[in-house]
Amino acid sequence: MTTAVAALLAVIGALIVHRVGRAMLRRAFGAMALPRAVIDATQSAAAAALPLFALQLVWTAAPDDLRYIGTVRHLNGLLLIVALTWLTLRVIKGFTNGMIERYPVTMEDNLRARSIQTQAKVLSRTAMVVVLLAGAAMALMTFPGARQVGASLLASAGVVGIVAGIAARPVFSNLIAGLQIALAQPIRLDDVLVVEGEWGRVEEITGTYVVLKLWDERRLIVPLQWFIEHPFQNWTRTSAQIHQSVLLFLDYAMPIDPLRAELQRVLEGSPEWDGRTAQVAVTDTTDRTIKVRVLVSARSAGPAFDLGCKVREALLAFVAREYPACLPHARWAGTTHAEP
Repeated sequence: MTTAVAALLAVIGALIVHRVGRAMLRRAFGAMALPRAVIDATQSAAAAALPLFALQLVWTAAPDDLRYIGTVRHLNGLLLIVALTWLTLRVIKGFTNGMIERYPVTMEDNLRARSIQTQAKVLSRTAMVVVLLAGAAMALMTFPGARQVGASLLASAGVVGIVAGIAARPVFSNLIAGLQIALAQPIRLDDVLVVEGEWGRVEEITGTYVVLKLWDERRLIVPLQWFIEHPFQNWTRTSAQIHQSVLLFLDYAMPIDPLRAELQRVLEGSPEWDGRTAQVAVTDTTDRTIKVRVLVSARSAGPAFDLGCKVREALLAFVAREYPACLPHARWAGTTHAEP
């Protein structure tokens, strides 16, 4: 009866400590995004872990001659390991949510935010896998017969890199690739990539693959290991600013200076233009036309594509309106012969 009363008081005390402690932490750190996210994410897990921890103290202090005390201690220990594993996972999840909330990617210049979010998401998934392996190993080690298995599992979690290199399994290869991407960051969330000729944005980075949202709303799923072993284009690696080229094929008689003036007029009325580059140059010739390259700049890939289409339409309309004879056409020279 004494042990039962102590257990009941321990549970009640743990719940009171949880409620009071959570209220104090929210009052102290409620204005900070990162601690608030961790507190909110761990509410249920902490409510389960604290009473189990208090109960474990009671069962440990209880007399050894109590009936079924060994089984109760073992069962409570297993539940405590599960609860602590759950609590650790929720701490990692809350930390990740707090970093995402603190550094949103909705701002105009979101390069640093995308970098931090990529690291937080990829590293958190890796940490969750390690925590689950450690929790499973600790649970197995509570059984005398399976203690060796649990120790082996716990040791394998510490040498996962060596196992990946020796076994060369795709799962472990993608895990290592995820760590490389999180640390070196060849790609980040919302980066604009060209992969296998497909243009799209990085929508999600999981522990095994990357989801690219293509321009036509399709999704391209690419394994993480592919980005380590193959070259690809990253249009937003250091900055979202990008150049867009427009090619026009015109007649040899087309004057270039009016084309430059028209380009400047079109760009000054275009919100997509960032004011950095506005160039017109004859880059090549064929036997019938000249190749005119128009180079403009924009703040990101999406506006750059729209600006290129707008410039192409405006310049073609300008040439057709002001210099219709300078549109591409075929020439030939005929020779007339007088009849005898």
